[in-house]
Amino acid sequence: NQGTPSMKNLNLPSIFVPLVGLVFSAIAMASLFLHVQKNKIV
Repeated sequence: NQGTPSMKNLNLPSIFVPLVGLVFSAIAMASLFLHVQKNKIV
């Protein structure tokens, strides 16, 4: 396993994973908001 420096790359996912989760939730909220705005009942 000398071709995969996992100790060096261990720092990237620890920041990348919460960031992706945050962006994904933001996109989900935005799409839900636009869906509600488009189908406004009032």
